Amino acid sequence: MFRLLLGIAFISAVLMAACDREEDFITAPDAKLEFSLDTLRFDTVFTQVGSATYSFKVYNRHDRPIRISNIMLDGSSGIRFRLNVDGVPGNAHQNVEIYGRDSIYVFAEVTIDPSQPLSVSPYVIEDGITFETNGNTQRVHLEAWGQNANYFPSRYNKGVPVLLSCNNGQVVWDDPKPYVVYGVIIIDECTLVIPAGARVHVHGGVAQNDLFGIYNDGLIYTLANGKIKVQGTAEKPVIIQGDRLEEPFENSRGQWNGIIIGKGSRGNEINYASVLNSRFALLVDSSAEITLRHSRFYNTSGNGIVGFHSRITAENCLVYNNGANSVQLILGGDYNFTYCTLANYGVNAGTLGMSNFYCYDDPLVCQVRRDYRLNAQFVNSVIYGSRRDQIELADITGRQTPAMFNVSFKDCVVRVDELLTRQSGRYSDFLSTMCTPCTNGMSNSKVFKDPNMGDYYLDSLSIAIGKAKPLPSIAIDLENRPRDAANPDAGCFERE
Repeated sequence: MFRLLLGIAFISAVLMAACDREEDFITAPDAKLEFSLDTLRFDTVFTQVGSATYSFKVYNRHDRPIRISNIMLDGSSGIRFRLNVDGVPGNAHQNVEIYGRDSIYVFAEVTIDPSQPLSVSPYVIEDGITFETNGNTQRVHLEAWGQNANYFPSRYNKGVPVLLSCNNGQVVWDDPKPYVVYGVIIIDECTLVIPAGARVHVHGGVAQNDLFGIYNDGLIYTLANGKIKVQGTAEKPVIIQGDRLEEPFENSRGQWNGIIIGKGSRGNEINYASVLNSRFALLVDSSAEITLRHSRFYNTSGNGIVGFHSRITAENCLVYNNGANSVQLILGGDYNFTYCTLANYGVNAGTLGMSNFYCYDDPLVCQVRRDYRLNAQFVNSVIYGSRRDQIELADITGRQTPAMFNVSFKDCVVRVDELLTRQSGRYSDFLSTMCTPCTNGMSNSKVFKDPNMGDYYLDSLSIAIGKAKPLPSIAIDLENRPRDAANPDAGCFERE
């Protein structure tokens, strides 16, 4: 009997030792886990305080067991996501083992109160679960919706282009709830009307599809037979911005892609609106047209407004705080900016750039090029910033063909210096023939109250005061205040 017990004990010890041997576990860093999904979406519409629980499976497709050293909730959203790993609650787990050819469940739960402010419960809430195994890291994305809004075209549209068409009719976003654009909206044979007071939030982030490749998501795009009409008023302006309104992100640039007025699109308007926190605010493509009035374009990681061989009319507009040129006009076109303020501070880029050509290859080589005439007029405007030169001009003809580079500034406040001497003095006559009459500011010139704080009202000693010429057709400023009938101020704001 003793021998039998001793034998059983010996066999048990051997089996336990075999189970505990570290070499039985896969330790190779290229041995990855597999997941039943890459994004866990909580599809409940949170019109009241709501909680939802969903799950996914983690697979070990290998023959030997694998040990996950860490499973943890990233916690980047600040929202109360909660985890349960194979029946064990907690937002952090260590040394979780999965037998060969086996799997475990991971449960995630979120509770959201849409009555809370956006700083607590934003429109689109994102987080993630990180898995660390043998030195490699894998992640499952978490996605939920916190506020009661119109998610357009749907809440499952990340990285998906969707065609908005209405047989040449109109789609009007007049619901009092905000609209959250999720993915890419392509407008064709339809007019998207955004009425006064509407709030549009565009969800960005890196996405990939066959049409655009890898790109920054969140895009409103009109095709030739589509158009957009933003119809804000002074009392009820339209806001178009990203959907991250929590305090750390409220002024964050590049949250979404921007608005593109596609080739040949006509009849587009943006009135009394603010477009912000995008990569670019507005890009107007070949032969497309748009009219901008009483609007602001700011907090972009790239250009504010881009015109590419297009037609733009802008009145009483403010373009500022851009990562590249505030306004970039490429490959010619027709442009009229009146009573506008274009300002760029604290970046290594001018405020205004213009050219009558475009290089389709390396700009330093420029063997594949297209040229087109440029007509651009700036009237009663301020083009200013922190660099000594805020205007960049590039005429492919070297000013040998005036009709190809028809540029003028009238009654404007500008800041130029080396423009007058560079390019072999090509624009040495800028202040005498192209900018007449103009006020050229210096480093110590007073212009705005506090541009570092985004305050572009005119300083009491501003060199822009009284520098404009009256225009009967524009008797008010950006905020509907009356212009001085005899000596109005340059720029979008009339000083009170």
